[in-house]
Amino acid sequence: MTNTMEPYESAMANARERINRTELALERSEEMLAENIALCSRIRAQRRLVEAAHRLVKIDPPSTDGG
Repeated sequence: MTNTMEPYESAMANARERINRTELALERSEEMLAENIALCSRIRAQRRLVEAAHRLVKIDPPSTDGG
């Protein structure tokens, strides 16, 4: 009877291994997504700072008399 169970057990072991690899890949993808979201947030914040600085210069340009 062990001979008839070996292909089944082997297939189950392979399936478990594929599931484990898929779960690890999913976990890493989620980590990468979180990193990308954080990076995008920092880029947007930096862009807002630059835009605010440009608006400030339009409202109150630096003096040209040297001080």
